[in-house]
Parts: sequence; structure tokens; C-alpha cells
Amino acid sequence: MDSANSDNSFSEHIEDTSSETSYSMTDPKKTVKHCCRKIVTFMCTQVGVGGLIVGYAVVGAFSFSLIEGSYKDPKIDEVSNVADYTVDELWSITYKLNKKLNLLEPEQWNQEVLKLLTLYQANITKCVKEGYNGITKEVTWTFPAALMFCLSVFTMIGYGNMVPHTIGGKVATIVYAVFGIPLYILYFKNMGKVLAQTFRWTYTWIYRCSMEDSHPLSNEQPQKRVIVPSTACLWVLFAYVATGTAMFSSWQSWSVMDSAYFCVTSLCKIGIGDFAPENILGPVDGDPTRLVFTFVYLLFGMGIIAMCFDLMKEDVTVRVRNLKNDIILCFEDIQSRAVDFYKRRNSLE
Repeated sequence: MDSANSDNSFSEHIEDTSSETSYSMTDPKKTVKHCCRKIVTFMCTQVGVGGLIVGYAVVGAFSFSLIEGSYKDPKIDEVSNVADYTVDELWSITYKLNKKLNLLEPEQWNQEVLKLLTLYQANITKCVKEGYNGITKEVTWTFPAALMFCLSVFTMIGYGNMVPHTIGGKVATIVYAVFGIPLYILYFKNMGKVLAQTFRWTYTWIYRCSMEDSHPLSNEQPQKRVIVPSTACLWVLFAYVATGTAMFSSWQSWSVMDSAYFCVTSLCKIGIGDFAPENILGPVDGDPTRLVFTFVYLLFGMGIIAMCFDLMKEDVTVRVRNLKNDIILCFEDIQSRAVDFYKRRNSLE
């Protein structure tokens, strides 16, 4: 009787569980929650974080292009009006003197024109000090340029060559930085681990192949973990900076020193701003795809730096551990020699 009751209760429990499972599968709230959990789990992986940071930059570039692209700098109209006024006055001076004397008087014409050009120079200088650079916002806030602006915000480089002027653009920059900087830190850590594992595997494979070629019997011995030396990381950084130096010096009329200076200050996130990615193109005639290549170069380069940090940390940890063991062995050796010395001394006495 008891066994029958237990069988009935067990079957009822199975039916309740199956009904609950089917209910959870048909419940839209639980289904959405389950999908969101899977998406968040994927985004926390190395591939997900890399795709997320690129997508975040692309969305930001489109947003800032729309927000700031419609802004019209009043200094452009002011400079245009100053230029038109100067041209009109030049023609007025020339026409007035020629009509009065029926012959252009060089000295008086030079004096009048000099006064006018001095006034023009003062007005243009004033506009330049107030932020005029001769480039319209339609040219400045193109998608590649906005992409570099987004990179400079969430990586904390802050070149300063592009700044938002509208209230919406400033608010968007604040919100973009608040969410973008933690995302970049997550990317920095995850990309460093991925590249470090890849480089460690490559270096280990090359090292063991070279050891097998030089010592054919070495494969019979148990293989130890290979530590990537810090010098290999420094050579990787040097090669990457050299590649960027050659690339930027060919794109722009920068010297090799200036190109290397730009690469180091950008990858180290110093962001002095005297050499900025916008200047790679020039105002109008440049190829916009070069800014996209610059974006990829800097973003991947920061992953390279994270990789070198990870590998060099392991190398330094192993070296410190070996130094600690050597110091302990040294003290033990000194202690043993001191004990032997006192034993011999006591035996002689």
C-alpha cells in the first residue's frame, strides 16, 4: 500500500515538473530572461567583448556624426563676411583713387590697402583664437573622424583635436564615456589574455621545435612550461611601433621621429594632441579609410600592450620566485657552513 502511494506521488511529481518546465518554456518573460542571460554570457567572453567594443564605437560614430554634423560654426560665416568686406573695400579704394586722379597713385593706394589688410589680419587672428580652423563641421564630423573621436573618448587618450560644440553632443560625450571606459577596461583585460595565450603557444611551439632540432633526445624528457621572456615582448612592441611609424610617415608628411612619437604617445594613452589622427587626412583631400585603419591600429595595439603586460608579469613573477629560492638556498648554505664551523671549533677545543 505504501509502495503504491509512493509510486503515485512520484508520478505526480514528474507530471508537476514536466508541466512547470513546459510552462517555463512557453512563458515569454522567462524565455526573454533566458535569452538575455545567454547574450550577456557571450558578451563577457573574449570574442564577445571584442565585438562589443567595435560595435560600441560604430554606434557612437553614427550618433556623433548626426548630432555634431548639423552644427554650423558661426565663425565660418564671420570669416566669410570679413573676406567679402575686405574684397569690396579693396575694389572701392582702387576705383575711388582711379576716378579721382584718373591714374592709380601707388603710394596712397599702398597706404590704404595696408590699413585694410591690417584690419583683416586682426579680425582673422581673433577668429582663430576663438576656435576657427577653416574646416567645416561637415568635413570634420565624417564617420571615420567620429570613429576616432569615440576611440579617444573610451580609451581615455583625449587628443583634443575634435570637440563637441552642441549641448546634445556634450551630454552624449559624458554618457558615452561613463559606459565606454568600463567596457574598454574589460576589453583590455580579455584581449590581453587572448593574445597572451596565442603568443605563448606560438613561442612554446617554436622553442620546442628548436630544442628538438638541437637536442634530438629532448623529446624523451618531460616537457616543462615555457615562460615567454620579457625581451620577446619588447621586440613585439618595437616591431608594432615600427610598423605604425612606417605607415604614418608614408601617409602624411611627418618625419620618422614624429611618426614614432605619435605611435608611442597614442598607444600609451598620453594624448598630447600636437599630432592627432585628424591631421593624417588633411582637411579635404585625404582618404577617409586611413582613419579607419588608424582606429584598427590603435585598438589592436592596446591589446598588444595588454598582452605584453600579461606575459611580462608572468616572467617577472617567475624571476622573483627564482630569486627568492636562490636567496633561501644562500642563507641555508651560510647557516650550514656556520654550524660546521662552530662544530669544528668546539671539537678542537
